[in-house]
Amino acid sequence: MTRINGAPSTLQSLAEREQYRVDAINDMEGDLKGDDCPLCKNRGYIAYLEDGAIRTRKCGCMVKREALRLIEQSGLSDSLERCTFESYSTPKEWQRQAKALAEKFITSPDGWFVATGGVGSGKTHLCTAICGRLINSGVPTRYMQWRTDAPRLKGLVNDREEYERMINPFKRIRCLYIDDFLKGAVTEADINLAFEILNERYNNIKLITIISSEKSITEILSIDEAVGSRIYERSKNYLLEIAGGNNWRLK
Repeated sequence: MTRINGAPSTLQSLAEREQYRVDAINDMEGDLKGDDCPLCKNRGYIAYLEDGAIRTRKCGCMVKREALRLIEQSGLSDSLERCTFESYSTPKEWQRQAKALAEKFITSPDGWFVATGGVGSGKTHLCTAICGRLINSGVPTRYMQWRTDAPRLKGLVNDREEYERMINPFKRIRCLYIDDFLKGAVTEADINLAFEILNERYNNIKLITIISSEKSITEILSIDEAVGSRIYERSKNYLLEIAGGNNWRLK
């Protein structure tokens, strides 16, 4: 027992007991999946003392866990394991240049990274590799599969409350990856949806946007100049346009 001026200090002993309880909580093993965190031991929270009371705060690993949960829901989790920078093959010069641009982006991921090209050109591989690095560094990341999510959102336009609930995460998440952007026939509703999401992200320079599309930036501009010009302005330093005929899946 700690003594002050020869007498027992009740306050100090109480603080010691509370700190012991905090340490005991922080030594507990949790059962959360998706990441192995040495700080919270997979509980998702960390205990601490404040004004003599035991409190908890969310562990930083929860950002990554949430990103992985959303990615798993989207069906991209398997791709994250397969599509890494290390697994991206670069026997051709155009592949080396493409990989170099993606790796340069990840060193300072500000703005937008856009990769356009035909089927099998490797654009999705590189965009997914970027997402993997961002998630591992704790950046909240969400995946949008245009062919699946766009029809779902368009079907909710008459239910404004549900529509806002569904679309707001795409508009506000720190990093959004839109895969197969504007794939297939493009309707006026597609253009309106694309503008609503991208304009919000265009106006917030802190947000990271990653886009893969079979349509070139010229084609996107011809479809809608407002959408295309925003994409071009934000990604002009990281606009990867893979020339036709480079279908690596067929090599």
